[in-house]
Amino acid sequence: MRVQVLGVRRSILCATALAMLWPAGLLRAEDGDSVRQQAFLPSPVRSVSTIPANGDVNPYGVAFVPPQFPAGGTIHPGDILISNFNNSNNLQGTGTTITTVPASASTSLFFQGQAGLGLSTALAVLDEGLVLVGNFPTTDGSCATAQAGSLLVLDSKGNLLSTLDKTATIDGPWDMTVSERGGGNVQIFITNALSGTVARLDAKATASGLTVQKETQIASGYMHRCDPTALVVAPTGLVYDAFRDVLYVASTEDNAVFALHHAGRTDHDLGTGSVIYRDDRHLHGPNAMALAPNGDLLASQSDAINPDANQPSEIVEFTTSGRFVKEISMDPQQGAAFGLAVEAGGRTARLAAVDDAANTLVIWTLPR
Repeated sequence: MRVQVLGVRRSILCATALAMLWPAGLLRAEDGDSVRQQAFLPSPVRSVSTIPANGDVNPYGVAFVPPQFPAGGTIHPGDILISNFNNSNNLQGTGTTITTVPASASTSLFFQGQAGLGLSTALAVLDEGLVLVGNFPTTDGSCATAQAGSLLVLDSKGNLLSTLDKTATIDGPWDMTVSERGGGNVQIFITNALSGTVARLDAKATASGLTVQKETQIASGYMHRCDPTALVVAPTGLVYDAFRDVLYVASTEDNAVFALHHAGRTDHDLGTGSVIYRDDRHLHGPNAMALAPNGDLLASQSDAINPDANQPSEIVEFTTSGRFVKEISMDPQQGAAFGLAVEAGGRTARLAAVDDAANTLVIWTLPR
């Protein structure tokens, strides 16, 4: 059972992506009301172009290949996958490719689909050897032509196995998280940009494909709209705590993060859930979200809501009880921070985040 564990408090965001290095300094560690300072060593940062041969741009989704991923495919444990939302003409909702970023090799093409897919931030890799990616297509790069899209199921070699499009709960898949429960049982949580809802798919995964056994709309009521720059502003990032059965939802237009209790077992719509973090000083339209090794939440900021020229393209770290910890800037331009993911294991962890203005993936190696 692969779950996300909420653990000891420790700030991990201690550098700027602009400098492209992790400077020596102080690691702020918090334990209740007491605060202590710890020294840490410089940590390497890697910056990689995400543009494949066909010229797709605007990287959105980020996912690590898990340690249990089976051998025999073209991707391997520790690799990072990046989904591209725009084509070479920079039209939103028309990108068709997933790029592989190995730990110590050149990037390569993992998947290229039919024209006009628009591969979104909804990207996940399953232990059973499957890759799931949402597509949110447009015909001309505008929200006026946006379609409901689907969820693509790929094998470990990037072959398309099936398309989940005959479903009432997928309506512009914008982001996604998964919870693997052992024996191939998986729960897939998806945010929908066109309806402001969250869906849960209960499914069975094997190396040969994915079978959806039940689909449930578990949340609704999040603000959502078309946007001339961002295409849509809607609920986006998801983090699931399987031990507590809580799904955290970053809603961009609401400029807040919500908690849905009993998300993994509810059979009805829970509304928006409860607000756990609303902070107009540090939140500027929270987008994608990830769980830090210390149990904090990390959220990229879209700058589509409550923008601040002095805080462009931020990644914000905060606790699940709603306390701000730290922030870093991905890019001096606004609107460049989107997908991010964390790999935690062994003595180090890695944080990978896209800069979709520069079309790069920035990877930090973090002390545990």
